[in-house]
Amino acid sequence: MDVELTERAEDYLRAIYEITARKGYARIRDIAREVGVQPSSAVEMMRKLSSKGLVNYEKYGGVTLTEKGAEIAAAISSRHETFLKFLKIIQVPEEIARRDAHILEHQLDPKTILQFSRFVEFITNAPDRPRFISRWMELFKSYCEEEDRKLKSNNFRRC
Repeated sequence: MDVELTERAEDYLRAIYEITARKGYARIRDIAREVGVQPSSAVEMMRKLSSKGLVNYEKYGGVTLTEKGAEIAAAISSRHETFLKFLKIIQVPEEIARRDAHILEHQLDPKTILQFSRFVEFITNAPDRPRFISRWMELFKSYCEEEDRKLKSNNFRRC
């Protein structure tokens, strides 16, 4: 990925990638909704991404990723999913995990991201992962639930 992109540009590429995966195509209004901006802002970003050779954009038409754009978007999406999975493994609630994964995907060194990816892959998919990992995950979940109960109980007593 030798193209310099802002965090916002990365967000747009990931949005296009995910919308296209769901619907088969992306329109400006879909992209704007996904990123949380007005359509005019999405159009402006499509022009910038088009000038970098990352999207095909025609006024009043759909938006598609170029080969280069798709490659970058897939990497961004993978990064995001890695952090989302990791945060779920450590029992972070879904809404918070989505928000925090978004922050992490932009802030960490590539080597750190690689290690997170390896860890999540090992924990979730490695065919030779030790059996104790499933048990460890169950025990950790129980531990977190018990700690949450204690916290709620202590907060209740303070009131």
